Amino acid sequence: MNRPCYEGGGLVNLMASLARAFGAGSSHYPALDPDPGLGLEDARTVILWVIDGLGDHYLARQPGSTLAGHRVRGLTSVFPATTSAALTSIITGRPPRGHGVTGWFMYVHELGAVTAWLPFGPRVGKGQWSGIEPESAELLQRDAIWDRFRAETHVVQPAWLVDTPYSRAVTGRQARRHGYQGLDELREVLVRIAREPGRQRRFVYAYWPDLDTLSHQHGVDSAPVLDQFRSIDIAWQRLLDGLQGTDTVVLGTADHGLIDTAPERTLYLEDHPELAEMLALPLCGEPRAAYCYLRPGTETDFQLYCRERLASVCQAVRAEELIAAGWFGPMPEHPQLRRRIGDWVLLPADGWVLKDRLVGEGRFAQVGVHGGASASEQWVPLIAARP
Repeated sequence: MNRPCYEGGGLVNLMASLARAFGAGSSHYPALDPDPGLGLEDARTVILWVIDGLGDHYLARQPGSTLAGHRVRGLTSVFPATTSAALTSIITGRPPRGHGVTGWFMYVHELGAVTAWLPFGPRVGKGQWSGIEPESAELLQRDAIWDRFRAETHVVQPAWLVDTPYSRAVTGRQARRHGYQGLDELREVLVRIAREPGRQRRFVYAYWPDLDTLSHQHGVDSAPVLDQFRSIDIAWQRLLDGLQGTDTVVLGTADHGLIDTAPERTLYLEDHPELAEMLALPLCGEPRAAYCYLRPGTETDFQLYCRERLASVCQAVRAEELIAAGWFGPMPEHPQLRRRIGDWVLLPADGWVLKDRLVGEGRFAQVGVHGGASASEQWVPLIAARP
């Protein structure tokens, strides 16, 4: 397994480097080590473009691309290597231990429910907690690291995402939010921001989700994903062309990479009724890192079952051991962290997933998956260019 790095080689450290470059003061977490010398301190504008799902291993398989040519180094994601946890780390500059977002599905004690964190609603159905009980939206609050930057800040997201409860809650009190439709408009928005008159420095956070979406649907090495990557690569070069003369540094990275699974490598909890009976709650977290909440008195049987029936394809680890080993990052710790990771964590082998189904849910249909500890999921690139 590949434990994420929080000591100088991960996404959290990239954000610490940005915080230092924009005079944000002290941080609990070190900057990138060694310093890659990106010129962040003196650039008028810095754009951080997060390309959801662009793993470093995938980029290495596109050696002729512009993005590969501008790769500076690899970085690790966080644990679990999934969008909800990693994007919150990028936005806050904190690891999951610090911000308390531990997966797509989380048992949120304050709501008494298993919650889909990014849609911010119950696991089953299309409701949102913020629509049912407005005060519950306070649970989403996470201070954006760029609120402390000595800079004008901007957030650029797809139009359907920019005004969601999660985006409104976490992307900053001072940031100007911009929605877009498609890669061309994303590029146009970024160029327009960089070319706006004014002497104040600028930081821009931009997010593109479609590579991840297509990887889930078709698989990491599928033709639709390759076509999407080529479109992003062209957009990157056109962005650099449009930024000529603006004194801008453009950074590219991702929240996680992906790995393919298959129906024959899917463990369904319904096929293991004895194991299901030991659980007090549905599985939480991710299909590649499942949090198990045990019924009282079942721990010995749980360990025995995992050892005798699942050991060849799934590793069981105490949640406390993952905390102690630094998987969720160093202190300080969010007060709800331990309630959000269960008693044990099941980590399927590379290419395997573990899934349960609640009433109203269909069979698991993803091809590309993430959230686990494989190198393909954990390693993301750091890409940089100064037009």
